[in-house]
Amino acid sequence: MDEHVRPLTEQDIPAVQQLEDEARAALQPVRGGAALLAEQPPTQWQAALGRAWVGLYDDVVLGYLELEVRGSIGAVVQVYVHPEARELGLGDEMLRAATVAARAAGCAVLEGTALPGDRDTKNLYERAGVVARKIVLSKRL
Repeated sequence: MDEHVRPLTEQDIPAVQQLEDEARAALQPVRGGAALLAEQPPTQWQAALGRAWVGLYDDVVLGYLELEVRGSIGAVVQVYVHPEARELGLGDEMLRAATVAARAAGCAVLEGTALPGDRDTKNLYERAGVVARKIVLSKRL
C-alpha cells in the first residue's frame, strides 16, 4: 500500500470535484458551515493547477488542499481528506507541501480556517504549528 502527496493534475480534477462535493455537503449542517459555503463558492479546479495538492493511497485520490498566495500570506483555502482515510497522514503531508510552496512564494505567514467545533481540522493545523490568532464571532440580523 502506497500513500503520497503530489501536485494536482488535470487527470485528478474529476476525483477532486467529487471530494469537494462531499466536503461541502458535510459542512452544510455544521455550525458555521452554511456561512462558509456562502462565502466560498466551489473551486474552479482548472484554475487551481499549480496551487493545489492531492493526497493519494494506492493511486486513489482521497484528499486535496488548495493554497492561495495573498501578498505575504499563504492561505489554505480548503483542505479535505475523505473520512475513512484520515488516519493516513495525508492532511499533514499536504499541509507540509503547501508550507514549502508558501515559503518559496515569499510568504511570511501560513493561514487556514477551521469551523467552531471542528477539532480534526484544528488539530491538523496545530500539528503543523498553525495556531489561532483570532476568532471571528457573528450574529445573524
